[in-house]
Amino acid sequence: MNLQLINDRALVRLIPATYHKPPVLRGLVDSDDEAELLAELEAMTNQRLKVEREGSPALDRRELAFARRSADLRVYGQSHINAAFAYTRTGGNRFNDESRGAWYCAYDLQTSAAEVGYHRTRELSFIGVYDDEARYVELLADFVGTFPSISSASHPDALQDDPALGYPAGQALARALRAEGHRGLLYQSVRHKGGRCFVAFDPHIVQNVRPGASWTFTWSGTPDYELAAAA
Repeated sequence: MNLQLINDRALVRLIPATYHKPPVLRGLVDSDDEAELLAELEAMTNQRLKVEREGSPALDRRELAFARRSADLRVYGQSHINAAFAYTRTGGNRFNDESRGAWYCAYDLQTSAAEVGYHRTRELSFIGVYDDEARYVELLADFVGTFPSISSASHPDALQDDPALGYPAGQALARALRAEGHRGLLYQSVRHKGGRCFVAFDPHIVQNVRPGASWTFTWSGTPDYELAAAA
């Protein structure tokens, strides 16, 4: 398998803007002490906080961002990194199963938007109503290291367009790579021709997370969406 050395800055991950806001519970109380009490209640059901506290069968809590930043727990992006690995979706994604998440990002906005737009459009197709507006914010991160690199020519099974076919093959490949000690994977975008993507298997390699621009996806009756900078 081809290995590639990278030292790349500002790879783009798009997340819903609702996950980028300050803690919503803070506005319900009058003091920091009361906020801490509410945070303790939230922690009982919050998957990220639960994994930070206890870990999971597939994710040791010592792998998470706070474990390597004990001198400064307020470093920006800590919760976003941990959430990417703590939360999973039914069936998993292309290179992670339901037991453990991963950090997906792209080398440019257009590729990241195509990936996000595809999945949201697919969700809308389940109800047959393409009338939606969603705001996303960029999370930019840096990556340094040597990682495997694949394309549709070298690994057509893992990069198939149909998730029902591509995801099982991609997840099997990711398990094998992680077993060999690889911490991430460079791959050709399935949703944006010519685009390049990266998936981090290890929270520790996600570096220098910072916010970028905000964008609005709009569907107006068809599967085609418009992307515009948010005001």
